Amino acid sequence: MKSLNTFGALSTGALVNRRIEDRTVRSNSFPSLGRDLTIALVSNSIGSFGDGLYAYLLPVYMTRTLGSNSTEIGALYSIVNLFAASTLLLGGILADRYDPKRVMIAGWALWVPVPVIFSLATSWPGMVFGMMLWGFWLGGPSVAAYVVRATDRQKLTFAFTALSAGWSLGYVFSPAVGGYFAETFGMRIVFALASILYASAGFVLVFITGQQPRVDSHMSLEHSYSFAHLLRRRELLKHSVLFSLTMFTLMVFRPFVSRFLADIYRYSEARIGILGSILFFGSSVLGILLGRLGDKWRRSYSLSTSLGLCSFSLVLLLASGEFSYLMIALFLAGSSYTMWSLLNAIITSQSPESARARWVSIPQALAMFTSTFAPLLGGILYDYSPKYPFMLAIGTMLLLALAVAVGIFEKSKVAICSEDADGRNIALTSEAQLDPVSRASGYQT
Repeated sequence: MKSLNTFGALSTGALVNRRIEDRTVRSNSFPSLGRDLTIALVSNSIGSFGDGLYAYLLPVYMTRTLGSNSTEIGALYSIVNLFAASTLLLGGILADRYDPKRVMIAGWALWVPVPVIFSLATSWPGMVFGMMLWGFWLGGPSVAAYVVRATDRQKLTFAFTALSAGWSLGYVFSPAVGGYFAETFGMRIVFALASILYASAGFVLVFITGQQPRVDSHMSLEHSYSFAHLLRRRELLKHSVLFSLTMFTLMVFRPFVSRFLADIYRYSEARIGILGSILFFGSSVLGILLGRLGDKWRRSYSLSTSLGLCSFSLVLLLASGEFSYLMIALFLAGSSYTMWSLLNAIITSQSPESARARWVSIPQALAMFTSTFAPLLGGILYDYSPKYPFMLAIGTMLLLALAVAVGIFEKSKVAICSEDADGRNIALTSEAQLDPVSRASGYQT
């Protein structure tokens, strides 16, 4: 009897352990974002729905309503990039010194008047101040810092791409809705709705938990993690080059996708809006898949795959104006909107705790400075031939995908995390066990 009881206890224990293991496997397969990041995802979706009501149609609005040409459109988007580059650095400083939550809310508040300014413009110069405010990207480094502090390092890529997917989720329906409203009621109604949704996105963030900045006790924060000190880190410079080349390439063609559909394939605002919704649906789906790929294998593999998919999508875009082909092309082009989050996941994984926002703001800002004139170049190329901006992007992204895949932008062996024989990410030591200089040079792909 005793042996039977022992056997029963062992069997029950084995069953319980198996159930725990099954729950663990399911948890690892479908990671949870947690309360705060889920609220941030909701905020992203609300704000992006407002943004998507008009952003995808904005080049068409500039052309058909304001009478802007390609060079003027490119100049306006260059203004956005210039101010984005400047404010990313400011956002990095503020997020390291103050609660990133407040910086994120301030970022949304600055966007509230932007659609109103656009609705009042009667010519392209009337758009300039609105484009300047639209370029205030205070939330970029502050969101990155908040995500890294709020999530487990093994789920970092998933967290970034999930928030990016939340942004894309808001865009899934909004371009189609915006296109319909624009044709039915006019763009002023669209702009007013966007402004209300920006304000709502900022309000939702009131409910997330605040984070106090952490100052390193080993070294002076101002000395050890000043911008001058961080710029000397070789791995950060490498990734800044990668970030810059990627964003420059994207900004050469992005402002002209909707105009290409209108000019070359003669689609209406409503049909362009539907294709825009498909684009961001693709971004949501591909963002989750590429995020899981990056956490399971290498983040560089995810980025290389994203670059390759985007390049192929532009080939399809140029090949045919059939709506069915364009649906496939725009779905795959959604991969272009995953690259920012994939690059952030690569960069933040090597950042020191007390200067995380500033660390990530450097490649972000350098990328935006570099791409300041990319839309202007795209506009000039578009005037020569509407296909030229896309052809340039196709070739450049293929080269970048190859360079990332073979590891040109990777650092060698000094690492917080390394990889096993199969290329999977494995932790070597915790960040707390390393001195500040070691943390600053830690690396994880």
